[in-house]
Amino acid sequence: MPKIISNTSCLIILDNINTLTILQKLYQNIYLTEEVAQEYGKPLEKWMNVVMVKDKNYLRILNTSVDLGEASTIALALQMSEDNIMILDDLKARKLAKQLQLKFTGLLGILLKAKQQRIIGSVAEILTQLKNVNFRISEKLEKEVLKLAGES
Repeated sequence: MPKIISNTSCLIILDNINTLTILQKLYQNIYLTEEVAQEYGKPLEKWMNVVMVKDKNYLRILNTSVDLGEASTIALALQMSEDNIMILDDLKARKLAKQLQLKFTGLLGILLKAKQQRIIGSVAEILTQLKNVNFRISEKLEKEVLKLAGES
C-alpha cells in the first residue's frame, strides 16, 4: 500500500467538520512534513507521522512556485523512495506534481474512496458540511463527484 503524504488544507478542512478520522480509517497512517505540521497548528494524532525534508535547497526552489506546505509535501514525496500518494488540492501544486510525475489525490478523491469503503455513508452530506465551513467547489464538479459516488 502506498504511503500517504498530506498537505495542510485537507487536515484543516476535515478537522473543521470533525471528520479527520476519515484519513485514519482509510490509510491507518499518514505522513506530514514539519512545515505542514506547523501550518496545521494543532496537536497531531498518533497516526500522523512527521518527516523532515532533508534537501532544504530543493524545498526553497519548489517554494518559488507553490506555498511552503505544498512545496514541502512535494519535496517529501520526491525524498521518500517508497510508493506514495500526496493529498493536494491546490491547483498550482497539482500541476507541479503532475510535471514531476508524482501521484496525488485531493479531498474529493478521499471522500469518494471513503464512500466506496463504507467509511462514510454519504458524500453529499460531507460536502454540505464542507460548504458550511467555506470549502469552495464548483457546481459542475460537485455534480460530477456526486455522480461518481452514486448519489445523483
